[in-house]
Amino acid sequence: MDIISNLINGTLVFSTAFIFAALGGLISERSGVINIGLEGFMVSGAFFSAVIAYYAETAGLGKLSPWLGIIGAFVFTAIFSSIHAIATIRFKANQVVSGVVINILAASSTFFLVKLIFEGSAESPLLTTVFHKYKVPLLGDIPFLGNAFFNNYPTTYIAIALVIVIYFVIYRTAIGLRLRAVGEHPGAADTVGVKVNRMRYMAVILSGSIAALGGATIVLTSNGNFAFNTISGQGYIALAAVIFGKWNPIGAMLASLFFGLAQAIKDQLQIFEFAARIPNEFFYMLPYVLTMLVLIGAVGKARAPKALGEPYEVGKR
Repeated sequence: MDIISNLINGTLVFSTAFIFAALGGLISERSGVINIGLEGFMVSGAFFSAVIAYYAETAGLGKLSPWLGIIGAFVFTAIFSSIHAIATIRFKANQVVSGVVINILAASSTFFLVKLIFEGSAESPLLTTVFHKYKVPLLGDIPFLGNAFFNNYPTTYIAIALVIVIYFVIYRTAIGLRLRAVGEHPGAADTVGVKVNRMRYMAVILSGSIAALGGATIVLTSNGNFAFNTISGQGYIALAAVIFGKWNPIGAMLASLFFGLAQAIKDQLQIFEFAARIPNEFFYMLPYVLTMLVLIGAVGKARAPKALGEPYEVGKR
């Protein structure tokens, strides 16, 4: 039972970054703008959270430093998401190409900056103050369920709460209706007074900032610092979760949990003796193999927003 409990807990831990990034991608694509740049936004979030938390830590801010790191990741990644928004909405650049450029730009610029800031080092210093698991009072003491669900990092609780908030906003509010409208039929939305491009700007910029929380989560919980390989393709897994989850916040969360389970299984299997005879590379490639299989199975079954990938000309019907 402990193994299963630890597996569930590990699934929640590993899926948290995917949930944040998938929610970010979902918001952008619901507005009609393809967001291949989730990898870059996660890299940006990891970089800014590590640097800001480090300087907050050295300034003696203690337990406040990881919170400042995660806030900084959210705020400063707006730089990269604004680039994507301006390129695709203002200049109507190919959205896939723009996303790829964001990924390259984020990876190269953050690597350059971390070497510049930390005197040639290829990674940021290891943080001594990071998030620790928080056991929910009373609920955390329930046998099996307590360890499985109620003993987790603050970022995990925030991610799950954000899923609920975004679901409510998209399907139960006027702004959510406008967001879906500009992604499905921007011409019709324009005729009733919705500022299509303004809505898309907001969605894309917010998308990058939310995805950045995924990168920040990795730095501020498990890694403790930033390096060029901190994200290692996890943004692409989050993109797969958006598609597999059918552009629905609940679906994206469930898909993220599925991919998180693949990583948790990797960790749990390695404690058994037979795992010593299996190359480590097999365990590390498991989440990515599952991503490809999921995408193959999802092709033709998941319906994307109708206007996804189509730039909008103001006044076009």
